[in-house]
Amino acid sequence: MSGFNRGGMGGAGMQNLMKQAQKMQEEMQETEKLLDDWEIVGTAGGEAVVVYMNAKKKIDGIEIDKSVIDPEDEEMLEDLIMAAILDGYKKADEVYQEKMGKFGAGGMGGLL
Repeated sequence: MSGFNRGGMGGAGMQNLMKQAQKMQEEMQETEKLLDDWEIVGTAGGEAVVVYMNAKKKIDGIEIDKSVIDPEDEEMLEDLIMAAILDGYKKADEVYQEKMGKFGAGGMGGLL
C-alpha cells in the first residue's frame, strides 16, 4: 500500500488551512465592526434633507431644513426624505461592496 495517503491533505496542510480560515473570519469581524461605525451621509434637495446612517444602512438621524417644511405640501418633504435615504443607501452599498467583497459577500441582500 505504498503511496496511499490516508491523511488527504496531511496534518500540516489542514492546520494551515484552518489558520487561514480563522484569520479570514477575524478580518471579516473587524470589517463588520468598521461598517457599524462608518458614517454615511445621504442628502436631497441641495442638503435641505440630510440622513445619517452607517454602512449597514442603520439610520442614526435626519436633519431637515425649515425652508422645505411646507404644511401645504407634505408630499414634497416626504419625497425629499425618501431621496436622501436612497442616496445614503446607494453610498452604503458602495462602501459595503468595497469592504466586504473580498470575503465573497454578494451584497447586503439577505445578510441584514
